[in-house]
Amino acid sequence: MAKLRGTVAARQLADQAFSRASGAPLRDGNAVRILRDGKDHYPVWLEAIAAARYYVHLEMYIVVDDEQGAIFADALIRKAGDGVPVRVIYDWLGGFGKTSRGFWNRLRAGGVDVRCFNRPRLDEPLGWISRDHRKTLIVDGVVGYVTGLCIGNDWVGNPKKGIDPWRDTGIELRGPAVADLEEGFDDSWVECGGEPPPESETTPKPEPAGDVSLRVVATVPNTATLFRLDQLVAAMARETLWLTDAYYAGTSPYVQALRAAAQDGVDVRLLVPGESDIPIVRTFSRAGYRPLLEAGVRVFEWKGTMLHAKTAVADGRWARVGSTNLNIASWMGNRELDVIVEDHAFAEAMQTMYLEDLENATEVVLDERHRVQRPASPRPRRRGATRRSGSGGRIVAGAFRVGNTMAAAITNKRILEPVEAHMALGASVIITALAVIGVYFPRAIAYPAVAVAAWFAAALLYRSVLLYRARGKAPR
Repeated sequence: MAKLRGTVAARQLADQAFSRASGAPLRDGNAVRILRDGKDHYPVWLEAIAAARYYVHLEMYIVVDDEQGAIFADALIRKAGDGVPVRVIYDWLGGFGKTSRGFWNRLRAGGVDVRCFNRPRLDEPLGWISRDHRKTLIVDGVVGYVTGLCIGNDWVGNPKKGIDPWRDTGIELRGPAVADLEEGFDDSWVECGGEPPPESETTPKPEPAGDVSLRVVATVPNTATLFRLDQLVAAMARETLWLTDAYYAGTSPYVQALRAAAQDGVDVRLLVPGESDIPIVRTFSRAGYRPLLEAGVRVFEWKGTMLHAKTAVADGRWARVGSTNLNIASWMGNRELDVIVEDHAFAEAMQTMYLEDLENATEVVLDERHRVQRPASPRPRRRGATRRSGSGGRIVAGAFRVGNTMAAAITNKRILEPVEAHMALGASVIITALAVIGVYFPRAIAYPAVAVAAWFAAALLYRSVLLYRARGKAPR
């Protein structure tokens, strides 16, 4: 009896810790289904849109102006033509160079209410850093989808040309937690300048649809919600912690959390792409392998085209699926959306899928001299298989990794790996080039610096005027 009470108390303490770290309550009574790659996602998404009766809400980091994008555009326009409200949020930087203005104008002309998140603004010089990286579809408040997928041909591949689809993971969600997805969308919609959806569209609160307990974590910039949660999971894992990430660039605190877990006997594994749509990101990731491997963390590289999933599963009872990458940009700079599932059956299914993925991966190891031994090269990529469709968030994460490498080189706090040596060499060449330009062509350095300083000064002046006006209008 005492042991039972202790177990109950431990679970209550864990629930309290997860609730406080995530800022999300545990919702019971849900049904969750794992969706794998575009072949699972796109057909059910289109089916759900076609069946919508009250509304369709799509929040998508990237909708590519290609064949798949056209299919979804047609589906959304048809539904709007039926008189069903259709709202779409896309990210400005995510769509830059991938989606034409004509694509969005066609949607608007077809009755779809389209909002763009965070266009560049003169009064916010650094505002572009924060992105809406969420990928979710909600229909009628009854069913929701949370995933790592965007909409584009990359996620379906091209069998005729031998191009494999990108590997990705998401879920279908039914039950009370769909209301939390809707709340997250509404917040983004208002942030984009839209009015909250009218009460006339409000559907009854979703009824219980299963027996799965979960949390919907909709993060916003500068909160580090998932960062705290990921560290908490690493600290609480007792047997296994298996991670999949598309753009890994772990910060020192998180790396130390993984190292501590591995050194305490936890089976910690990290699966990352062997080939990235932004090749330099692969270099950043590999630069962080050594401290993980030395502590016993097992690192694997995917041998397919592109691994884009962001998942975690621990101890066969806890799992995360969503849009958050293990890097500073996702943790601190973006609006992200993840679902934290606390269910043995779901976690076991995630573990099974993870082991299946490892069959198409190569393990990275330390050789006899304790140096990182690179895995065998991935299968050659066919021309056109991937594009450099990255984001500002990944650039920020990469810059963070370069900063760590440069600091290590300057302070000599740790030994640089060959991969990091290449990064340090490249950075030194760039800095040397800037120094030479500064000596022989000082105006080439001075004029851009003056322009940037003037931009920041004008932005601060504009904001100060707005604050003074607001203070003058405030009731006394």
